Amino acid sequence: MFDLTHQDNVSILTLCHPPANAISHAWLEEFDKILDQLENNSETNVLHIRSDQKIFCGGADLKEYRKRMEANESPEEYKKYLQTFHRLFSRLENLAKLSIAEIGGAALGGGFELAMSCDLRAAAHEAKLGLPEGRLGLIPGAGGTQRITKLCGPSVANRIILACEIVGGETALQLGMVQWTAPRDELPAVTQKIIEGCQELSSDALLGAKKCIAAAQDPNKNGFEMEIEVSLELVQNPDSIKRVTEFFDK
Repeated sequence: MFDLTHQDNVSILTLCHPPANAISHAWLEEFDKILDQLENNSETNVLHIRSDQKIFCGGADLKEYRKRMEANESPEEYKKYLQTFHRLFSRLENLAKLSIAEIGGAALGGGFELAMSCDLRAAAHEAKLGLPEGRLGLIPGAGGTQRITKLCGPSVANRIILACEIVGGETALQLGMVQWTAPRDELPAVTQKIIEGCQELSSDALLGAKKCIAAAQDPNKNGFEMEIEVSLELVQNPDSIKRVTEFFDK
């Protein structure tokens, strides 16, 4: 279902579960183990998530989902199932690495929720992105309602969730759903250029910045105070001191 490789300080996670990289219970378990590996890998500071299928990720495995419904699963069991999604995507979101999703094909439902859990997203013009769960009488319940509202605001969230609109890469860029877009055959090169511009960044600075950005969206946290705390930590960080010294020496 996955292929994890490492090149210099970049970890490349390829989704390879044909035909649509559907998210099953086994998929969630294996992804969780991969995050264990990544968290313990201090050699890389960038995570590049891509797909070797025409589809980036088609979302939850609907066959498995149907079995759950037909089995009349208890609310408690269904809650545990949803919490598995939430915990996994939260782990990815808070990973002490810069994560970028290369969306070459459709990213729908849970597939787009996965992409939104990454720090950066680059999509092909031809890609299809959306949260169409409403057509099945459901909602995007793996963090989708929250993340797209934070990313794009309630107006766009209403358009994508309530109207179940599926958009291409260029429209997704205009709406703030992704940060870059390119023709499909150019997307790998564009993504690689983005990675090359980021891969030498400090892991500690990246994690600190991610915490501050998250705090700006949390009414229970003082983001300005967190900026000061993170800055104090970094100014004493040996790697930061080395980087500043080398900058001035140049």
